[in-house]
Amino acid sequence: MSQVTAFLTDSTLCIGCKACEVACKEWNQVEADGYDWSGFSYDNTGHLGHSTWRHVSFVEHAPEPGVGGNDADLASWGFESDVCKHCENAGCLEACPTGALTRTEFGGVYLQSDVCNGCSYCVVSCPFGVVQKNVKDGRAFKCTFCYDRQKEGLQPACAKTCPTESIKFGPIEEMELIAQERIKELNSRGMDDVHYYNPTHTSVGGTHAAFIVRGDPKQYNLPPNPEVPTQYLKDGWTGAAIGAGILLAGSIFAFLGTKR
Repeated sequence: MSQVTAFLTDSTLCIGCKACEVACKEWNQVEADGYDWSGFSYDNTGHLGHSTWRHVSFVEHAPEPGVGGNDADLASWGFESDVCKHCENAGCLEACPTGALTRTEFGGVYLQSDVCNGCSYCVVSCPFGVVQKNVKDGRAFKCTFCYDRQKEGLQPACAKTCPTESIKFGPIEEMELIAQERIKELNSRGMDDVHYYNPTHTSVGGTHAAFIVRGDPKQYNLPPNPEVPTQYLKDGWTGAAIGAGILLAGSIFAFLGTKR
């Protein structure tokens, strides 16, 4: 096994306790989010951002008799702990002009806040909307993959804290094998709507944070086809070069026509 690591978040085991959010804040000394409820959910953090590096989504489903032992008249809940995906081809890392974002030996994308100049190029280049600028601080922040803990041979704080082992962490090859076995088990128990989310088929090229979810991954803010914006650079520069060539040819033609 290599030292390249990954998260595997199994939402079928998540109970929505938010212990991962709290553990992340405590270890990384991230500021609290407060209790500003959205009005649409019991979730007080809402989404990943500069002060929320782990976020537990609360997804309410219509009553479905026989599912999860719920009363037929009660809604059921789905929970999923979201995090930075640490993409193989990371748009944030490609866009950063200062070198504040780097790739670590564990495969994660690490943001050095003391090098960040607050330009926000990483914010608009993240296909998952993970990176956010703190307007009070002027710098961007996101999950560090608990690089300091990994250097000491420890698990990230969120994985260590999860009481149901919904968040697993380890060598990336091991996580992929665990995911395959888990999906087989869930399918054998009649859960035919289980999906393994890791967008290896897109320009992102796979992630170091994969997920097992029931139903449509989009309901947990996991886009079906995330794209690294820089993949369009070649076409953009080609179009610009062709346009410039046409303008130059037109100018020369006009100049020669005037001389006659």
